[in-house]
Amino acid sequence: MTLIGLTGGIAAGKSTIGRRLAELGATRIDADQLARDAVAPGTPGLARVAERFGADRVILPDGSLDRQALGALVFADSTALAALNGIVHPEVQRLFDGAVRAARSADPDRVVVYEIPLLVEAARELPFDLVVVAEAPPEVRIARMVELRGMSEEDARNRIANQASNAERRAIADVVIDTGGTEADTIRQVDELWRRLVPVS
Repeated sequence: MTLIGLTGGIAAGKSTIGRRLAELGATRIDADQLARDAVAPGTPGLARVAERFGADRVILPDGSLDRQALGALVFADSTALAALNGIVHPEVQRLFDGAVRAARSADPDRVVVYEIPLLVEAARELPFDLVVVAEAPPEVRIARMVELRGMSEEDARNRIANQASNAERRAIADVVIDTGGTEADTIRQVDELWRRLVPVS
């Protein structure tokens, strides 16, 4: 099995790369989705969040997590944020390990891609066989956030400023995919990477 860590800044085109790898045959695991699953209704993760922060404060009437309320509680409180991470991160790791085991069991030669936006910021041991970084110039990413996500230019610039730089991501990269051009350009580079990973016999 080949385990790929896929990362990149906001609006850098990670999802395009992840989708294409999945189309080509990889198992795609999304860290953001795992984080949502970790605190879904009925999970141990959500029960622990409710216990730590108060069900009356962070649980909606339908039993789901009130993300806005929780965000307000941890946004300016580093101790609360650390407590939340201490609950969510182990649950995400457990879900990730389970997904990898399932992929390996289904096909020992499977390529698994783990899409993880804050790979550099997490500053942890990298268990990956290959780290792929999606990279686009800041101005391109700002334009995408303004046009596609409805963000103000100021908000877009702040989001980029609060993330790792392209240079920091390059420092851990085995492969950099330039996503600053057209989607077809990005797809071509992903296809080229796939041919290296899974040579035609």
